[in-house]
Amino acid sequence: MTLITSPFTQQTPLSFNEFWARFGDDNRYELIDGEVFDVEPTGQHEEVAAFITAKACVQIDVASLPWLVLQRGLLRPSDGAMTAFRPDVAVVDRAELGNEPLWPEQSILTRGRSIKLVAEVVSSNWQNDYARKVEDYATLGIPEYWIADYAGLGGIRHIGKPKQPTLSICTLVDGEYEIQLFQGDQTLMSPTFPTLTLTAQQVLNAGQSPPPLKNF
Repeated sequence: MTLITSPFTQQTPLSFNEFWARFGDDNRYELIDGEVFDVEPTGQHEEVAAFITAKACVQIDVASLPWLVLQRGLLRPSDGAMTAFRPDVAVVDRAELGNEPLWPEQSILTRGRSIKLVAEVVSSNWQNDYARKVEDYATLGIPEYWIADYAGLGGIRHIGKPKQPTLSICTLVDGEYEIQLFQGDQTLMSPTFPTLTLTAQQVLNAGQSPPPLKNF
């Protein structure tokens, strides 16, 4: 996710309530440790997120699962925390929404049990996606986390060398994520959607124009 400091001058960290009062109706902003960030994704960023959303919706429909898919819904990790993430894609379990205290009136999720899968599309500020959100999403107990790095921006320790477009699938095991990297024509392996038959390239190249046909 591209995170750009918001245009206003922020003198002191904001609490969640202050953030919500000012930016709650605008899905361009998220809060990390009291600092407000303006989410300004590129066109391809949006294409990749939309592709993941579309494929997740197909899987849900085919399997008749009681789930829904949110784009940039607000996720508040815990009470009192000065953090509220806006995942690019979140697969939500409708059956758990009745246990969400803020959902009926404020469209805010607070419980990891409500989320089956979350996906972040990496842009310039890749550190949050590969570090901070890995830790927080695991702490919340979200079973599966995708990091779609279509430009190969992540550090070598995260995507290998030479760096190239990579889709990381993080699977929660004993409270921590086990991370598997997928590149090129490798077929994704998703515990949430075991019948998914996509390659990493199909996801990461979403929105790119196909190469022109050659005349022989």
